[in-house]
Amino acid sequence: MLCRTPPVRRCPPLLAPVGRKNGWQLAEYAGHRDPAGLRHLLNGARWDADAVRDDLREYVGERLGPGGVLIIDHTGFIKKGTTSAGAPRQYTGTSGKIDNCRIGVFAAYAHAHGRALVDRELYLPKSWTKDRERCREAKIPDERTFATKGELARTMVRRCVVADLPAAWVTADEAYGQDWSFRRLLEQLDIGYVLAVPKSQQIKSLAGIWRMDQLVEGASDDAWQTISCGNGAKGPRVYDWAAARLPANFIFDPDPSIHHRWVLARRSLSGPSELAYYLAYAPVGVEIAELARVAGSRWAVEECFQAAKNQCGLDEYEVRHYVGWYRHITLAMLAHAFLAVLAARALDAAKGAAEATPPALSLSPWQGSGACCTLSCPTPDPTRQDRQLHALNWSHWRRHHQAIARRCHYRRRTNSDTNSHWSLVLQL
Repeated sequence: MLCRTPPVRRCPPLLAPVGRKNGWQLAEYAGHRDPAGLRHLLNGARWDADAVRDDLREYVGERLGPGGVLIIDHTGFIKKGTTSAGAPRQYTGTSGKIDNCRIGVFAAYAHAHGRALVDRELYLPKSWTKDRERCREAKIPDERTFATKGELARTMVRRCVVADLPAAWVTADEAYGQDWSFRRLLEQLDIGYVLAVPKSQQIKSLAGIWRMDQLVEGASDDAWQTISCGNGAKGPRVYDWAAARLPANFIFDPDPSIHHRWVLARRSLSGPSELAYYLAYAPVGVEIAELARVAGSRWAVEECFQAAKNQCGLDEYEVRHYVGWYRHITLAMLAHAFLAVLAARALDAAKGAAEATPPALSLSPWQGSGACCTLSCPTPDPTRQDRQLHALNWSHWRRHHQAIARRCHYRRRTNSDTNSHWSLVLQL
């Protein structure tokens, strides 16, 4: 890695208590003269973000432990303008509407000890991949072609398997659960899954084709069990659950005595008409409580997104180019994983202390004495004169930068008005 600011040096500022974790505020907090070093780190320096991602994935797997759940999901990053790589107008759940945004597909690893993001891919719509000139301006490699979110998810799953991430299960929402290719890949890799599907999902077998909701309607009262699928903010998340094994498909199931496909349904206790549906691939002797636990762990990725955005600046980047997005996202994921491991250690220490002391009020992994986890970063204690000089230098840099930006905007507007004037003259 050849760069003036090593990538690991950007992680402590990403945990700093600044308003927005962009280049300006991070550089000022870190004591830099200007944000040029951090900008160079994201846009021009020579280092491999994928290598950092691989180290991050190994770090999370080792520190959180084996037997966790790999979770696939995507999230949006609202952006203005039309030059940010992969940012057209598209629907995003972040704002709940069609917005100018980027969409990143992520993989998270969830364990009883904690959870963290371990992989990422930027989704590029066809409107971008078909315009190669636009892609080159955004520094998107020519070999990067259109790939669906499901294809990006399959790529990340393969990487995790090759890297020996110790995940025992995979879960995802309907966007990925209804993708037959995604489910088939997991079966070929012999990885158990519990994937959400819509009620209209078709279940095919040698005996016929059924809709998911039609199958569940036939479940008897005795088939439903009241089970907690995990703890939420207000306590255990308890639902009624029902599961049934599907007939083996011998085209795809060479040995159905080991793994089997399952239908899983979740029913609200307060509203019995509110149901969620899942397809599962699991050992023949699996218990319904285990399937419910895996299904409930999907919410861990939402908690990862919230923590990474609120505490590590996952969505507060100011980069337009393709490479810059991957670099900032990777470093924010690294900072988030660091917090996750610290929280896991704190929980282990608290459990050890609880065995010898009376129980006290428990704290969630992402909650300290205040509203969020606070990390104390060692920083120098400059003298008052040094602080004043640092503030003056940054005040001068901001005013100088704003003057340059204002001049560029005026020049662009003047050129635009001139071109419009001559265009009108030529038309006359």
